[in-house]
Amino acid sequence: MTTEQLLAFCAFAVITLVTPGPNNMMVLASGLNYGFVRTLPHLAGIAFGFALMVFLTGTGLHTVFVRFPVIHTVLKYVGAAYLLWLAWHLARSGPMDDERRGRERPMGFIGAAAFQWVNPKAWVMAVGAISTYLPNASHLPDVALLAVIYGMLGAPCIGLWAGFGVAMRRVLTDARSVRIFNGVAAALLVASLYPILVE
Repeated sequence: MTTEQLLAFCAFAVITLVTPGPNNMMVLASGLNYGFVRTLPHLAGIAFGFALMVFLTGTGLHTVFVRFPVIHTVLKYVGAAYLLWLAWHLARSGPMDDERRGRERPMGFIGAAAFQWVNPKAWVMAVGAISTYLPNASHLPDVALLAVIYGMLGAPCIGLWAGFGVAMRRVLTDARSVRIFNGVAAALLVASLYPILVE
């Protein structure tokens, strides 16, 4: 890749990572409910899982979707169903007291990494990155570079949303406001599916 292509890709990566999507809505709620430190494994899992997805997509996995488009459709709807389930649980959750915060756990590294494989936005991003920036025969070093860039930028970009959730803890001091916030976050999680499901 040329320097210009690399810079363009970095801008593309930051924009796709920072814009609202399922990962961002989930870490926003996790930041509010569990704090930033307890959300770090979730952030690391997203960064690693998505970087791995980009790498595997660039080394040939995308051809499976071209040849068998039904697999992409199935993954899209399974992912949407899982996100709706998460949104339902988030909407029903109330404020975290110290006892509940200590008892319940946010999504961990493995769960967040695995979630990327049913995250419709992640598939769109991975296939879009490979088809846009490596449209011809993919060389392994270039594919690895795109995956590493996504991995390095992923946690800080998505971490902004976790930080925003933590900051909201200072504002949302009563049970009613936390329930409203969780309801809005759940609605945004559902809304993040719209552009993906109508593509």
